[in-house]
Amino acid sequence: MSEPTKEEPGDGEEPGDGAPRPRAKTSTGRIQSLRARLRIGAVHLPKLEIKLAVALRRAFAKGYGRPELRADLLAGLVVGVVAIPLSMALAMAVGAPPQHGLYTAAIAGAVAAGLGGSKFQVTGPTAAFVVILAPIVAKYGLAGLLTAGMLAGLILIALGAAGLGRLIRFVPFPVTTGFTTGIALVIATLQLKDIFGLETGPLPDGYTAKLAALARASGTINGYELTAALVTLAGLLLVPRWTRRVPSPLIAIGAVSVLAVIAHAIFPDFEVATIGSRFTTTIDGETVRGIPAVLPTPSAPWEGHLSWAMIRDLFPAAVAIALLGAIESLLSAVIADGMTGTKHDSNTEVVALGVANLVAPFFGGIAATGALARTATNVRAGARSPIAAIAHSAVIVLALLVLAPLLSYVPMASLAALLLLVAWNMSERHHFAGIIRLGSRSDIAVLLTCFVLTVLIDMVVSVTVGFILAALLFMHRMAEITEGHVELEEADEPDEDRPPLPPGVLRYRIDGPLFFGAAESAMQALHASRTDTFQVMILDLARVPAIDSTGFTALDDAVRALVKNHKLVVLSGPLPRPREMFENAALHERYAGVHEAADLEAAIELSKFLVRQKAAS
Repeated sequence: MSEPTKEEPGDGEEPGDGAPRPRAKTSTGRIQSLRARLRIGAVHLPKLEIKLAVALRRAFAKGYGRPELRADLLAGLVVGVVAIPLSMALAMAVGAPPQHGLYTAAIAGAVAAGLGGSKFQVTGPTAAFVVILAPIVAKYGLAGLLTAGMLAGLILIALGAAGLGRLIRFVPFPVTTGFTTGIALVIATLQLKDIFGLETGPLPDGYTAKLAALARASGTINGYELTAALVTLAGLLLVPRWTRRVPSPLIAIGAVSVLAVIAHAIFPDFEVATIGSRFTTTIDGETVRGIPAVLPTPSAPWEGHLSWAMIRDLFPAAVAIALLGAIESLLSAVIADGMTGTKHDSNTEVVALGVANLVAPFFGGIAATGALARTATNVRAGARSPIAAIAHSAVIVLALLVLAPLLSYVPMASLAALLLLVAWNMSERHHFAGIIRLGSRSDIAVLLTCFVLTVLIDMVVSVTVGFILAALLFMHRMAEITEGHVELEEADEPDEDRPPLPPGVLRYRIDGPLFFGAAESAMQALHASRTDTFQVMILDLARVPAIDSTGFTALDDAVRALVKNHKLVVLSGPLPRPREMFENAALHERYAGVHEAADLEAAIELSKFLVRQKAAS
């Protein structure tokens, strides 16, 4: 099995050998100084790179034979059986016909598995998307739903190609917990209509309006629907205690479907809504009840109505789909790695997910992402490679062609019970309560904000605000780290960790990243030291692992102020990443009296020389 490719060093990073690089050059003129000044804020775009089928190539490189194929086919059969009712239920939850959920699992599942970077990931429609996709269907119809998924695919490909896939995993836990708990509550609420058989008509927009509509229809509870839902839910909970060899949805939903048909035959008054009674499709002028037993033919997702205005309106939702899909998919891949001891390729997985979401809408597939429950089932079923997920897609295609007439008898209440259990499992209730009990005030505020926005406002708004809060939380934490490790040392302050400072020399030490959230506060002491009676300032940057353009600008302003007050400055390395920023700015060339030293010891020796030189002049 080939080893994972190691990450290349960052732009401008040099292997540190500790060799000093003394420089003491003056400015070469106003034009060069202006050019150097402009280069400080230059944006260095990441190198675009697309790697596909990493997991599949690793599996075949390790050796793939008949035993591995047998194990993958069996695992694919198990996962396919689990995915069939879930895919239909999730499609119906967003307002699309059930066959579009099957198209999603079949097309997106195969494409993502074949091109992805996770060995065991199973991709398909998931509950996380319900809150985002349902408003799109209500406003733009199926064409808008498919187009939004396609746009999300393009965004995901760009994120993965730019190498940003691994960064999505660092979204703060309160943000993702707020999302998932809010989504779970909304999904559970939406299932009440079918579980109780309420006659509400189309539910209005807005969570509170939906609750009001459900409450007004409470007098229309259908006992038959409620019975079917409760029996299904009991089967879903009890079957795993009896056996795990057969997926519980197959037994529970299959048994209730058969019992409903028998009960209707014996008692004609016993009727429950089914897929066949709820959905119809017209094919060649003929109306087909339930799921048509045909494969989708390629066609434009937008159905000939694509316009710039439509793209502009759908783009915010597409961004939310892409970000949430990437988060959920990478989380699923990480959990699969923990279960199996493997390691996925984040960027490849994001690119593959993007390609899957780009291709699937042309075959009627809605937005897809890595499905945690199906991925875990795949691992437990004995999968050996991505072939298992591809086999799961083949099982769904076979069921679509052979079992479509039988699927029409599945009660809507049974699928609602399945989604109710899915919502309960994804609710993160223990983590939610844990953050409320033990988290900091900022974590609790972020958690509750994301939760409330997801439930009461809109998932697009929630994702946008959630990522803004994640950035603000990061800024706050980085500022705390850096503010607590900034120190100005004078010559008469002994320190066992460094050689003694000569008279007339100050050392300004910064520990921690010098990012936009911490740059200004970290430089405050330097600005306060402009009139102090010293001759040389050592800026010790050895413990600054990274610096961004805002941090560098703050550093540059402080250096310029020191030089303006006739102070000499020594930048003590190793310099932070990216080194390219320092090389482009060339502070030692722009400002007379600015020097560089490879480490603190060299900086102190250079400072002694500069003090003696200044005294002699």
